[in-house]
Amino acid sequence: MANDASAAFDTLSPAVFKGSLADPFTPPADSSLWRKNFLFGAATASYQIEGAVDEDGRLPSIWDTFSATPGKVLAGDTGAVACDHYHRWEADIDMLASLGLEGYRLSIAWPRVMDAAGRPNRKGLDFYKRLLNRLKEKGITSFVTLYHWDLPQHLEDRGGWLNRDTAYRFADYADLMSRELAGTVDAWATLNEPWCSAYLGYGNGHHAPGLANDRFATQAMHHLLLAHGLAIPVLRGNDPASQKGIVANIGRGTANSDSAADQRAAHLFEVQHNAWILDPLLKGEYPQDLFELWPGTEPLVLDGDMQTIAAPLDFLGINYYFRTNVASDGAHGFRDVPLEGVERTQMGWEVYPDGLRDLLTGFKKTYRNLPPIYITENGMASDDKVIDGHVDDAQRISFLKRHLAAVDQAIKAGVDVRGYFLWSLMDNFEWAFGYERRFGVVHVDYSTQKRTVKRSAELAAKFLKERKARV
Repeated sequence: MANDASAAFDTLSPAVFKGSLADPFTPPADSSLWRKNFLFGAATASYQIEGAVDEDGRLPSIWDTFSATPGKVLAGDTGAVACDHYHRWEADIDMLASLGLEGYRLSIAWPRVMDAAGRPNRKGLDFYKRLLNRLKEKGITSFVTLYHWDLPQHLEDRGGWLNRDTAYRFADYADLMSRELAGTVDAWATLNEPWCSAYLGYGNGHHAPGLANDRFATQAMHHLLLAHGLAIPVLRGNDPASQKGIVANIGRGTANSDSAADQRAAHLFEVQHNAWILDPLLKGEYPQDLFELWPGTEPLVLDGDMQTIAAPLDFLGINYYFRTNVASDGAHGFRDVPLEGVERTQMGWEVYPDGLRDLLTGFKKTYRNLPPIYITENGMASDDKVIDGHVDDAQRISFLKRHLAAVDQAIKAGVDVRGYFLWSLMDNFEWAFGYERRFGVVHVDYSTQKRTVKRSAELAAKFLKERKARV
C-alpha cells in the first residue's frame, strides 16, 4: 500500500513530467543491483486485489465496513471485487513469472483464514496454500505479510487495536498461519506499516476504522508492536527455516529554513514517522520527543512489553514514497509547507529519491543493530491509460530508475540492502483513494479485469533477463 500520509496532499496538482520513453531503466555497470543475490520483486496486499469478500467463509474486515460508509472512500469505491485476484490468481502468478520478477510480497487476509472463534477456515487456507505452492513451482521467493490492515471486524467491535487482547489474538493467528504454511514461505513480515494502522486509523481517521484521537494512536501503536513481538517467537518455533521481520513506512522530513525552530520541526517529523516505530523495535524504548508532539499521550505499557517488542529481527522491510517539507507550527510541532516547482506524482507526493538514501544511511548510524533491509515498497501513482494496447508510463520509469540509484548509493555507503519490491504488481484499490490512483506496473481495466503490462514492467523484465544472463 502506498503511504497516505495526509489527505491534504490530495489537494496538490501533480507537476507534469517531461521525460522520454527511451530505455532509462537499466542500472549502470557498477550498480549493486546487478548482484546475483539482490532480490527484485513486486508487492500486493490482500484487500487491495483479492475481492471475493463474501466467498468461502471470509468474514467482514474493518475495510469492508469503512469503505461501505458514505464519504470515507473516493467515489464510494470498495474492495468487494478489486482485481478479482481470488479467482484469477493463477494467471496473475503466471504474469509475475513471465516478467522475470524473482520475489513476490503478498499479504494474507486474516478474515479469510479464521472464524470469529479462532478456528481455521479451510477454504481460505487452501487458497493461500495453492498460491504459495505455485510460487515455489515458479522459483519465486515469497514474502508473506500477516497484517496489511484488514483486521476482522469482530475484533474491532471489541476495541480493535485499542484493546490489548487483539495483540494476543494476532499471536494466535500467527501461530495458525505458520503451522499451516510452514515450508512454503521464505520470509514472514508480521505487520505492514504500523504507522498507517495506528495514526491514519486511530489518530486522524483517514483510514479504517476511522477514529481520530492522538491518545488512541499511541495506544494502538503499542498494541500493534506488542502483537509483532508476541508473534516473532511463534513464527520462529513453527517455521524455523524462514526469515522473520516487519515492514515500516518511513518519511523524510526537511526543514523549510535554517532556523532552529524549523530544524526542530523536521526532526520531530522524522521522530513521528520513523523513530516512533524503529526505536521500540531496535532500542526497546519509545522516543521521548514523540510526547513533545503529543503531550500526555503516553501509552499504557506493562512490564516486559518493550523487551517483547524488541525481539531480534532477521530483516527490516522499508517502504518509501516521498519527502515532506515542514516548518515549526509555532507551538510544539510541525506543519507541512509544500514546495513549489517540484516534480509530483498523481498523489501529489513529491518525487525525492535522495530521501530514501539519506534515511537508510541515517538508520545505519542511529541503530547499531540494524538488521538487513529489503525495500518492500517503492513506486508511484500516475493516471495511466491504455492507448493502442500499450501503456507508456514514462514518469514511473524515471521514478524507479532514480530510486534504484538511491538504493545503490546506500548499499555503497555500507547499508545492507538485500532486495527491492515494486509497489505494485498491478493497479488496485488504493484505500481511501479508491480506484482512481494507479500504482501498478501492470494496468487493470476494472470493468473487464484485463491486465496490460506497462512499459515500466517491460523494461524491468528486460533488465532482469539481462542480469540473469550475466550472472
